[in-house]
Amino acid sequence: MRVLIVGGSGFLGRELVRLCAAAGHEVGATYLSGTGAKAAGTGAEWLRVDVRSRAGVAGVVGAFGPEVTINAAYRQAEWAITADGAANVAAAVAAAGGRLVHVSSDAVFSGRAFSYDESCSPDPVSPYGAAKAAAETAVRAVLPDAAIARTSLIVGRGQSAHEALVHALASGSRTGVLFTDDVRCPVHVSDLAAALLELAVRGYSGVQHVAGADAVSRHEMGVLIARRDGLDEARLSTGRRANAGVAGPVEVRLDCSATQGRLGTRLRGAREFLAPSADPAATTL
Repeated sequence: MRVLIVGGSGFLGRELVRLCAAAGHEVGATYLSGTGAKAAGTGAEWLRVDVRSRAGVAGVVGAFGPEVTINAAYRQAEWAITADGAANVAAAVAAAGGRLVHVSSDAVFSGRAFSYDESCSPDPVSPYGAAKAAAETAVRAVLPDAAIARTSLIVGRGQSAHEALVHALASGSRTGVLFTDDVRCPVHVSDLAAALLELAVRGYSGVQHVAGADAVSRHEMGVLIARRDGLDEARLSTGRRANAGVAGPVEVRLDCSATQGRLGTRLRGAREFLAPSADPAATTL
């Protein structure tokens, strides 16, 4: 199968490229700048594109001719990439043909409810959440049969921004706190990539929730990372998001039971995949 990974140079994108290539798919992967992502031996055809350019995206999608496109491109501080870029990708796929799996976020929710299943409508309270919600609306308007996969904090393989932050705090190279009241459902990057590829291959459509099984605070996640990596967890200072004036929801728990029921990929919880003896690879039912 020909698979195009939009945002292939990002943390999730690189794992998608690796997994798709290992599964024997013909892989195209996009990047915006730099050459670091285009590592030899990835098994992908690397394609430069700025998702803010509708003509540029249409040209890349049309030339590569994917059967499935997985859009993992975003930038938290840039509406044009997160929202407009998603609309441009959806328009290009609609014109060229094929299926689309769009990666969304739990940031589309306010956190006012205890948990959110796939039937819940977005009610964002941050600029990033609003951009992600707008992206969902654009994708569904252009491609009603697209799959929209909402996920949470992505960690694993020691390469995520969350793991880097914990190492910096534990070493003293950075100051700051980890919130005890900021609750999410972290997902391992390998589990997420495997689930997204499964959604793509099986042709699922509609909203899917693809996050980890455990709801943990950012501080608890930091402690789990510190214990896995042999760091001093006592150096991880605590704080409360509610008192910090940081925009965005406090507690967002994604209910993934409906999606998990149709997937073979098991979405592990952080307490499992961050255990010192955990296998970094995704597990299947």
